[in-house]
Order: sequence, then structure tokens, then C-alpha cells
Amino acid sequence: MEKVAVVTGAGHGIGRGVAIAYSKKGYTVILADVNEEGCKETKKLMKESASDIILTDVSDPESIASLFDRIEKKYGRVDVLINNAGLSEFKQMDELSVDEWDKVINTNLRSVFLGSRAAARVMRKHHGGSIVNIASTRATMSEPNSEAYAATKGGIVALTHALAISLANDHITVNSISPGWIEVENYESLREVDHAQHPAKRVGKPSDIGRACLFLTSEENDFVTGENLVVDGGMTRKMIYEH
Repeated sequence: MEKVAVVTGAGHGIGRGVAIAYSKKGYTVILADVNEEGCKETKKLMKESASDIILTDVSDPESIASLFDRIEKKYGRVDVLINNAGLSEFKQMDELSVDEWDKVINTNLRSVFLGSRAAARVMRKHHGGSIVNIASTRATMSEPNSEAYAATKGGIVALTHALAISLANDHITVNSISPGWIEVENYESLREVDHAQHPAKRVGKPSDIGRACLFLTSEENDFVTGENLVVDGGMTRKMIYEH
């Protein structure tokens, strides 16, 4: 039976790129998102690959529980979970409401715990699996007015190594990826200076994150767990001074 990969936030951007990467490797891919039209577009780009759209609001615990119940009933297994869904709210802290803070925390961070817990319940019945959580280089570096988003991404990195230890006896690897600048809209419109500032000499693409996910979830790489892989073209290793 084909392996099953679940990708949250699969209707756009990085999630779309990750879903396409797994479809090319022959996985049955579950597109989990609130954005049905976006998921339909993702499914078209996956061409003939097996896939299923399950509308899911990762900020809602009941929606996450329903997602994995439906997957287990229909497919009987979950081999890979990519916790990618997220949102941002960049506001000056005096203007950021508690409700807005909670929405970012619940969507970006709480969902990773709830999704991983639900996936693990299925994975442990079938000899293990792999989880990858999409964090951000903003877990370790910031711009102004990014408190809620940065808190969630830092939390994801810490939660990742905690989950890796807790799920070790279930043969479930857990890692995170911290993307840098991944252009998800119009790559061709980028300026030369945008590319040149990266040590890799280009801005990232969703497919870069897709390949990183495939690496971390490969059975051959089961010696890698609890790690955070930075995929940013070298930018966080670049010392920058204004002259």
C-alpha cells in the first residue's frame, strides 16, 4: 500500500511545494487546509498522483481530531506529517490584541502539538513514521513587531526536540525546518539584489523546503531526529554591518 503523507496548509506556498514533492515520490498526499480552492489548485499541479482534500482548521482541536480519524478510517495509516499551516500578525505590541495573539499561537504552535499527538496515535500502530514541523529563521532573529510570530516559531523548535524524545520508543522521528526567504508568489519579479544578498546567490523556492522534508522523512535518515534544519541560502550565517 502507498505511504500516506499529511501536509497542513497545503493550499498555498510552502505547503503546496511540499505536497507536490511527496506526490512525485509516489505518496498518497492528504491536503489539509481551510483553503479549499487553493487545495484544488495544488491537486491539479500534482497531476495524476493520489491525493485527498480534507478541509481542516488547525486552530480547532476538533477539526484536527476529525482529520486524523478520517485518514485512519480511509487509508489505515499515516507515515508522514508535515505541520506547515500558519499565519502571521505583524503589529506594534500595544496594538496587538490578546485575541490576535491567541489566534497566532493556536494556529502556528498549538496545532503542531495537537497534530503531532493525533498523528502519533496512528503511526505507532504501524511501526512508526516521521513528523516535520515548519518553523522559521525568525525563531532566532527578528524584525520589529513580530512578537507573536517569533514566539510560535521559537516554540516550534523547542517542541520539536521535546516530541522527538517523547516519541522515540514509537520509532517516530521529529524534526523541524526553519526556512528563510522562500518566495511563494512571483519568483520572476525578484530583483538581482534580492538573489545576490544570499550566500547561495538566489532566493529560496517552496520546492527547496519540499526536498528538505523528503530528506528528513526518508527511512534511510532515521538517525536524524530532534534537529532543526535551517534552509535559508546561508543568510543566518552572514554577518551584516551597515557601512
